[in-house]
Amino acid sequence: MARRVTKEYPPIVTDLDLSKDGKIQFGFWSNPLAPPIEINQECIDFFRKFINKGDLVIDIGANVGDTTVPMGLAAGKEGLTLGFDPNPYVYKILEKNASLNKEVTNIIPLPYAISVQEEEFYFVSSEASFANGGISPTKESDHGKFICRNKIKGINLLQYLEANHSDNLAKLSFIKIDTEGYDKEIIKSIPDLISKYRPTIVAESFGGNSNEEKMELYEVIQQHNYRIYYFTDFDINTEIRELTNSEEMTNWQHTVNVYGVPN
Repeated sequence: MARRVTKEYPPIVTDLDLSKDGKIQFGFWSNPLAPPIEINQECIDFFRKFINKGDLVIDIGANVGDTTVPMGLAAGKEGLTLGFDPNPYVYKILEKNASLNKEVTNIIPLPYAISVQEEEFYFVSSEASFANGGISPTKESDHGKFICRNKIKGINLLQYLEANHSDNLAKLSFIKIDTEGYDKEIIKSIPDLISKYRPTIVAESFGGNSNEEKMELYEVIQQHNYRIYYFTDFDINTEIRELTNSEEMTNWQHTVNVYGVPN
């Protein structure tokens, strides 16, 4: 039914007890097609390698907040965590998670896509319950045949930050991007932001992209004088390997994660 009938599935708020961060809450999406996720101490500790208390951090393609919340715990209440997701069904779960743990986090959910300029898109999915999907300028899309009733808004990230969070920009340390193959286009839309503030950048090399697109993802990060690393998971104990040229991005046919750090 979740594949064929559009309906909303509410979050199930669960108490978690982490070994270092103690008790927190997280809202797991009750959509039966949503992939299983786990919030654990190892994930939070991974983000603490790059994020300090008080930092500004950004999660683009935040989904339900399974990386946004760990990033928010790393930045703390004194920091600011922005979670962007244009999927209106998943956004409601992200919004709930942003409302939890207020004593230790400062998370703002935002229902926007990131684009070069302000514009509107359709959100399209292969499933009626919108557990997956992506933005499209037209209703015809490889993402599927189910289309959200209302269009979603795309914004320029730097312009948005300058207009709304200029006081925090000097503390920008980390940007995570996971947008179903659109990651390189987002990076290409924020060259001035990267050049000025030099954040660590996490991106997804999407398995469905061509080898040329995977190599271009490497190049658009590396051109900012960044070193790029492959890693297996958001886990403090993850395997990490430096990538020295763009062709190494084609070693994987499945989706993998990379991060770039400024030299």
